[in-house]
Amino acid sequence: MAILEILTYPNKFLSQPTKPVTDIDEEIRNLIEDMAATMYEEPGIGLAAIQVGYDKSLLVYDVSPRDEERSLQVLINPRIVSSEGTTISEDEGCLSVPDFKADVKRAASILVEALGREGKPLRIEAEGLLAIVLQHEIDHLNGILFIDRISSLKRQMYKRRVKKNLKK
Repeated sequence: MAILEILTYPNKFLSQPTKPVTDIDEEIRNLIEDMAATMYEEPGIGLAAIQVGYDKSLLVYDVSPRDEERSLQVLINPRIVSSEGTTISEDEGCLSVPDFKADVKRAASILVEALGREGKPLRIEAEGLLAIVLQHEIDHLNGILFIDRISSLKRQMYKRRVKKNLKK
C-alpha cells in the first residue's frame, strides 16, 4: 500500500469528468487499497480517484466515527439516480481544497447506483452525512469541486488567496 499524492486546486485535472471503470482488475484493486490508505492517513472521510491523479470513476469513503472500527466502502461508476429536498452541509471541506471550508447546499436524501468492490450492483439510499459525502465525491468524478457550488464571492476570495500563496 502506498500513500498517494492528493492533487489540489487549481490543478486542471480536477475539473475533468472521469472515465468509467470497465474492468475490476489488479490495477483497480491496488488503487482501491492505496486510496484507502491515503484517505485514512489524511484523515478524510471520502476520496475520489481523480483526486489522486487517476482518471477513473471510483471512490472510497468511511463515515464511521474515528474511535470506532473502520468501515471502508468502495463505489465504482457511481451515479445519483434521484434526490429529494435540500440541506446545508455546514463547514464542508475537501482534501483537494486545503484550508477552506464553506456551507454548501446539497440534496437532503439521494439514491445512488454503483458497482461494489467486487463488481456487484449496489443501490444506496442515503441521507445526512452519508448523502453529503456521496454527493461531494460523485461531484469530483464529474469534475466539480465543492467551491463550484458556493457563492461566487466566496469562491473568488478563495481563488485569490490560492493565487497569492502560489506566488510566494
